[in-house]
Amino acid sequence: MRLGLALGYWGRGPDPGHLALVQEAERLGYDSVWTSEAWGSDAFTPLTWYAAHTSRIRLGTAIAQMAARSPTATAMHALTLDHLSSGRMMLGLGLSGPQVVEGWYGRPFPRSPLTATREYVDVVRQVLRREAPVELAGRFHTLPYRGEDATGTGKPLKPIVHPLRAGLPVLLGAEGPRNIEQTTRIADGWLPLYWSPARPDVYRLPALPRGFVVAPLARAQVCDDVAEGLLPVKAMLGFYIGGMGHAARNFHADLMARMGYAEEARRIQDLFLAGRRQEAVLAVPDAFADEISLVGPRARIAERLELWRAGPVTDLLVTSPDLHTLRVLAELNA
Repeated sequence: MRLGLALGYWGRGPDPGHLALVQEAERLGYDSVWTSEAWGSDAFTPLTWYAAHTSRIRLGTAIAQMAARSPTATAMHALTLDHLSSGRMMLGLGLSGPQVVEGWYGRPFPRSPLTATREYVDVVRQVLRREAPVELAGRFHTLPYRGEDATGTGKPLKPIVHPLRAGLPVLLGAEGPRNIEQTTRIADGWLPLYWSPARPDVYRLPALPRGFVVAPLARAQVCDDVAEGLLPVKAMLGFYIGGMGHAARNFHADLMARMGYAEEARRIQDLFLAGRRQEAVLAVPDAFADEISLVGPRARIAERLELWRAGPVTDLLVTSPDLHTLRVLAELNA
């Protein structure tokens, strides 16, 4: 199992310590570093900065939002950074949810998410292969554009730049069983959310193709007090389950329910949407936060790390701003 460093997206501004974390992770033998985006910082620019200050560590988006860019624009970002980093780029994509897609990007959330994802990946693959001009008569993506307001002068194009790798890895963030099954057919890897090594049945994983990447994100912290160490995990869960979606449509809350915490997920949502955010965080069960993270003394983390190794996980993407924790995990995973 390889280790990756997941830095997420910026809060109020860039973290001045992130570059040092990336460089130390590379020195410790971490395989990859990952960035993401919500409605603030983008996923690609920080990766370009880290690429310029490293030489080996691979660079991934976990995730870049499909609604943020057309598939050809996303492919341009990926192939450009792949060249600049000498072939270290990995493209992780996700649909996000209706709240962000419609509220931030001002676009309709696709009524058929699987079709929209499949078309998006198809276009990205066509760009990266550069075998022919890019064309697709899709439901959500049509190239060239042929809408009622089209000029009629659009023509299929190939990228001017020759991509460094036609097989640049494409990974998908997916939560529902049908979405996960499609991911195993059209992508090179899967970025699970809230992976529990004790509950692989929740995801109903089909047989995985040879070389398929399974790369969950997990908070890790070496500390003496487990309950205190779980507070950042609970804060994240409270925000995502309570606020990252509508009361009637929240993919994160749905996943928590499928993992056996349906009543708790509803309570977190109710509290968060009522403006009682701190109570929503405290309502997250310690047991749920604990099973999807690696928190506690070194010996406890070492024991629990074996559970992650025993399943289908190929890459553990660690979300930790703590150099000591990164070093301990590198030693335990050696």
